[in-house]
Amino acid sequence: MLKQLLAGAFVAAAFMAPTALAQVNLTAETASPGGATHLSPAHMTEIAGTKGIANIQLADGQTLTNSIQNVAEGKTDIAGTPHILPFLMSRGVGPYGSLGKEKGAELASNLRAINPFTLGIFFLYAYDAKGIEGWDDLKGRKIYNGPPRGGALTNARSMIQIVAGLKDGEDYEGLQVNWGQGTTLVTSGEPDAIVLPELFPGSRLTSATASGKMTGWSMPKAAYESEAMQKYMKAPGSAPFTMKLADLKAKMGDDWTFVSEDETFRAFATIGGNVVHKDMDDKLVYDLVSAYISTLDDLKAKAPYGDTVNFDNPMLGMCGANPVKYHPGAARAWREAGFKLDDCAVAE
Repeated sequence: MLKQLLAGAFVAAAFMAPTALAQVNLTAETASPGGATHLSPAHMTEIAGTKGIANIQLADGQTLTNSIQNVAEGKTDIAGTPHILPFLMSRGVGPYGSLGKEKGAELASNLRAINPFTLGIFFLYAYDAKGIEGWDDLKGRKIYNGPPRGGALTNARSMIQIVAGLKDGEDYEGLQVNWGQGTTLVTSGEPDAIVLPELFPGSRLTSATASGKMTGWSMPKAAYESEAMQKYMKAPGSAPFTMKLADLKAKMGDDWTFVSEDETFRAFATIGGNVVHKDMDDKLVYDLVSAYISTLDDLKAKAPYGDTVNFDNPMLGMCGANPVKYHPGAARAWREAGFKLDDCAVAE
């Protein structure tokens, strides 16, 4: 009888093991669903719970500017971010101007990277019905270039100025609405053209083509290779992006036409990843990231853009002017899985 009770207890414990092991409760913040910024922590949340590593309460639809400050202050455990935000925080400028340089640098020094992703690819596109002929046909047009404030608007304005030599409010009329209203604005037909960070294929692009066929334009090769653009793409949070035109057409389908002077599509990407506080337990970070890495194929398969957003490129945007380095536990997980991670990207 005793043996039966013990055997029964053992079986029960085995079935309860994943729940019993997940004793750690963590909080995470991310953007709205629809992109890699949401998919990455959502997948980590799922895997952490399934493998009994941690219970992660994920809040989406958050303002990432605030989210990484919450992590830096120890109020939130995990947050997604473009690399530009920690850079601005470390200098106490932009959205962190009220912190001041000293406090901003102190908070930024608390952030540690755990995994990478591409937030979006900036490029020009428009409905075919608008008759836009490309980057040389934007003067005097209405261009949807982002939300009312933030990094996306700054990047879109900069791209248009570097490529086409046009300034918002002087040479064209910039239209700005919050992300949640973006698809509605595009499909309304009010913008003549759009310059936004997108994914191939992303939900906004897929929704927009329900109202008509579209054309996307590569950055001209001369503009892409110019000193100004090359310098811009080296700044924290940005990176060069190229893709074979044939591959892009295959991904986007018959509703899209893409224009380039050769067989390469050129643009620039907004890059970043998830961050944690530097004091997060080393073994916990290692376990979280190891589980995440071991399921990268599953992660990529969850979205049609999964293999284009650098989920498996831990050196994405690291070193140089980027103040954020990898948490030692995360670095160990990436390296043990066979990924290259330079010493300049890892915190001591």
